[in-house]
Amino acid sequence: MQQTNIHNFWTYVYIHSHYDPHLIQLPHITRTLTTLNLNSNRIGAEGAQHLADALRTNTTLTTLDLSWNGIGAEGAQHLADALRTNTTLTTLYLNGNRIGAEGAEHIADALRTNTTLTTLNLHSNSIGAEGAQHLADALRTNTTLTTLSLYWNGIGEKGAEHIADSMRTNTILTTLSLDWNEIGDEGAQLIADALRRNVSVNMV
Repeated sequence: MQQTNIHNFWTYVYIHSHYDPHLIQLPHITRTLTTLNLNSNRIGAEGAQHLADALRTNTTLTTLDLSWNGIGAEGAQHLADALRTNTTLTTLYLNGNRIGAEGAEHIADALRTNTTLTTLNLHSNSIGAEGAQHLADALRTNTTLTTLSLYWNGIGEKGAEHIADSMRTNTILTTLSLDWNEIGDEGAQLIADALRRNVSVNMV
């Protein structure tokens, strides 16, 4: 475990390769922790549940990286439940967690009520067109998310259509990543048409 100590307070914790559920009881680690990186630790759905329980009461964490942990749709559901009440987390990385369309639906449901998350990275999660639709529906009402990464999710042309539709009404999102999604010419045209009407997105 590595930590950066600033004025005798832990503000950043990075844990790599060895997961211990006792390490992620956030309220008991410190009251000043702002960034927690648990990338590639195989925490699974159970670990995600422990973190979600901590997030419900933690009031300092702003950035959480759970990429490549195999949390699946169940883990995504636990985190989504926590996002409904957490009021401090602004950045969440869930790359490569196999959450699928079901997990994307859970996250999307949370985005409808969450008012603090600004950056969400979901690349390499196989959410497909269905998952893209769930997220697109949430983007129509979400008022805080500015950055969304859906890189390598196989959303296809249909998924691009859902995202494009949401871009016509969403005025908050500024950065959207859709690389390697096989959206094709038609999907690209749909996104381009939406960009002509959207005044907030400046990077795709």
